[in-house]
Amino acid sequence: MISNPLPHFRQLLAILLLLLCETAMAQTDSTSIRTSVNMVGFGTTNILDTYLSQEKFTGPGLTFLNITQKERPGKRWHTIVEQEANFSFADDRAERSEEMEGTYSIYWGRYLTFRLPHEWRLEAGGLLNGNIGFIYNTSNSNNPAQARFSVNVMPSAVVSKPFSLFRQQFSLRYELNLPLAGLMFSPNYGQSYYEIFNRGNYDHNIVPVTFISAPSLRHQISIDWRAGRSWDLRVGYLGNYQQAKVNDLKQHVYNHRLMIGIVKRFRTVYYKR
Repeated sequence: MISNPLPHFRQLLAILLLLLCETAMAQTDSTSIRTSVNMVGFGTTNILDTYLSQEKFTGPGLTFLNITQKERPGKRWHTIVEQEANFSFADDRAERSEEMEGTYSIYWGRYLTFRLPHEWRLEAGGLLNGNIGFIYNTSNSNNPAQARFSVNVMPSAVVSKPFSLFRQQFSLRYELNLPLAGLMFSPNYGQSYYEIFNRGNYDHNIVPVTFISAPSLRHQISIDWRAGRSWDLRVGYLGNYQQAKVNDLKQHVYNHRLMIGIVKRFRTVYYKR
């Protein structure tokens, strides 16, 4: 007699469904959390560049900041990318001359996370930093502009802590970046851009710098308010103090900004193949 194949078919179907479920669970086992921050800041800027002028210039400035952080649950290492654009308009003390300054900076880094008592979180690591920008003096007829370009290696740390206040959820965050060593572009004392680019007269224009010849500091402190399920309102302060003394020239750009923006969190599922 030929046995009824229906029970065998049902068993095979059940096995296939079980395998499919296990495969689906294995495929969706890997997830990542991406945090995106977009902020705008207003404040003051102090500029000195002795290639253009011996005077210091001060005035208002505007900053746009984007931070993208990616981490995986259970993993201690994560990646961060920060992009910062600054624009400033400054006058000298006599208000007879003006300078315009603009800089775009990008920071890429890796951090190792440490969980500390009382819900404190420490992230320690390093950043690779690149900067490109300009300073333009409206009064100079000869050499009116200064190009700015540099790359740096920066030790970095972030500390944060969540807390509650008036039944609302908040988070405190502080980030510190200190350039350790790098390279920067600078004309030499008395050298014109015509000599550099038209005549090709190189005179120590790509300069190695360290925290001694270019002692700089970038830090930011902020408070996040949990305004929604997946987004926060962030307010804070960003201080970016860049300075250097190379080729017998001094320069600095000190930015002070009050920042406000939005923090968004996304959960991404990775499918294993």
